[in-house]
Amino acid sequence: MTQPHAAGGHGLRFSKMHGAGNDFVVVDLRHGQPAPDAALCRRLADRHAGVGCDQILTIEPPRSANAAASYRIWNADGSQAQQCGNGARCVAAWLVRDGVARAPRFEVDSPAGTHAVDVLPDGRYRIAMGVPDFEPARIPMHGVAQAADEYAVHLDGQALHIGAASMGNPHALLVVDDVDTARVGIQGPALQREALFPESVNVGFAQIESRDRIRLRVYERGVGETLACGSGACAAAAILMRRGRVDRDVVVSLPGGELQVAWPDETGPIFMAGPATFVFEGEWLP
Repeated sequence: MTQPHAAGGHGLRFSKMHGAGNDFVVVDLRHGQPAPDAALCRRLADRHAGVGCDQILTIEPPRSANAAASYRIWNADGSQAQQCGNGARCVAAWLVRDGVARAPRFEVDSPAGTHAVDVLPDGRYRIAMGVPDFEPARIPMHGVAQAADEYAVHLDGQALHIGAASMGNPHALLVVDDVDTARVGIQGPALQREALFPESVNVGFAQIESRDRIRLRVYERGVGETLACGSGACAAAAILMRRGRVDRDVVVSLPGGELQVAWPDETGPIFMAGPATFVFEGEWLP
């Protein structure tokens, strides 16, 4: 059992993990340790002078009666996030290894709510990610009164047609012909700066390969482009499912791996399944 907390009063114990390439530093704060401040998050996330990660995950005592634990999410720039699907799977795997959670099913509390976790026979984890929300005020979107399948946004004289949804965090989606040539590094940050999204936004670029398979790249808020984004995969699938472009159970292929996303009923939660991998254990010395 690993306890990533201060060792001998000097170091900060952590686990390095990834879910389909989306990588994390996982820190145990269940024993009263203070949460990392923004400066520490930036140092930990630095890929040259730190551990290197997309986000920091802090394991904390549960907030709801039946949960094994809760967790918070800190982006590489030190800002906090409300949802992270790949992080949820890594937290679930960490809790199973720690012995505080047991297969085949348990619950965890995220900043966005309580999520049921299924430990699948092949070693993957399936997370109930909640019901996608398309109401503009809840994404949030500024100056938009009614939900629509598409919204027109003008960037550099070009009209882009985007979908938008909340998975507990805001997502915008552009459908492209080829994700390999999509202008992710240009249009992603440009959309994040748009007044339409007052809390910024995670920007997905989706290529529909078939009814049951899409390719996706995501430029994440507070991080930049990542190898995978679980909540982004759910948002992209939900937007395309509502448009009738894909089936209710799809493979989402991201640069770092594949996720399975199913949304059987629009009134119920969307489910995301995928891997959670331990990379190494370490101690951060101040």
